[in-house]
Amino acid sequence: MAVKKFVVGNFDDETVLFPAVKKVRRAGYKIHDVFTPFPIHGLDKAMGLRDTSLHTAGFIYGISGTATAVGFITWALTVDWQLNFGGKPFFSLPAWIPVTFELTVLFAAVGMVLTFCYLCQLAPFVKKDHFNPRSTDDTFVMALECTDKTNETEAMSFLETIGAKEVKVEYKETEWWIGRYDKDKKLFHKETKNNH
Repeated sequence: MAVKKFVVGNFDDETVLFPAVKKVRRAGYKIHDVFTPFPIHGLDKAMGLRDTSLHTAGFIYGISGTATAVGFITWALTVDWQLNFGGKPFFSLPAWIPVTFELTVLFAAVGMVLTFCYLCQLAPFVKKDHFNPRSTDDTFVMALECTDKTNETEAMSFLETIGAKEVKVEYKETEWWIGRYDKDKKLFHKETKNNH
């Protein structure tokens, strides 16, 4: 498990958070993520996040489904088990369109869901740690990743000057791992102590 150090600031209002994100980026701090109880329009642009490539992955999965359908039906009906359907040719592409379409949609849908879950580190029965559980209710959380050049005291005072109500240093596991945070908590705290 890779435990990292973060300076975490809690904001009470999105009207304070939005300009704070821009100020933090201008100051040169590395924003790990911003957690909000509801979507904030334009926050991704303010954070400098690029557009998602999920649609490209969906296209690749869809083409894979199309190739799988056409390839399998072609092999099955023209090579392995040729059947004469009312005198139609063995390679009868128009008749295969419904099956090909359905397999294209199936591959694209399932592939995009699995890719989304992997990128967002979501999996059944896996619980992730939160910087602040209230970020799902009524507070806005900004986590700055500490590097070798980060002065924690300066970063904390900077967040306070731009409107953060509560600022603290936290050690969190941010990478994907097999297991549950609530069951691995003892191991997590041992690693945190070792990093001090």
